[in-house]
Amino acid sequence: MNISDPLGDMLTRIRNAQLRGKSVVTTPASKLRVRVLEVLQSEGYIRGFTEVEKDGKKNIDIELKYYDGVAVISEIRRVSKPGRRVYSSVKDLPLVQNGLGISILSTPKGVMSDNTARTENVGGEILCKVV
Repeated sequence: MNISDPLGDMLTRIRNAQLRGKSVVTTPASKLRVRVLEVLQSEGYIRGFTEVEKDGKKNIDIELKYYDGVAVISEIRRVSKPGRRVYSSVKDLPLVQNGLGISILSTPKGVMSDNTARTENVGGEILCKVV
């Protein structure tokens, strides 16, 4: 099956798995997905992830994180979509819920959170917002 928005597919899988209370969700592997998951793990929104190969295809098993039975990620939303790309300079980067959440950006220096982008003084495409 050909997916037009692979990152949006992964975010939807995470959202649906948390609504069902799952501890692990599987998604097809890609470099962009791995980079976004690295940011989510470093910011403490997921426990971790592992790349596995099943039937000759690479997949990623994402371990979701819960605190007292409630999902750590309360909202995860795609901002820049294939039909409408959203870019921002470093001085125009918006705060997500007054700094309680993060934006994940694709910059010339790699995929990073909005806080890291501010310290690196680099803007880019806003991929998603996480609270």
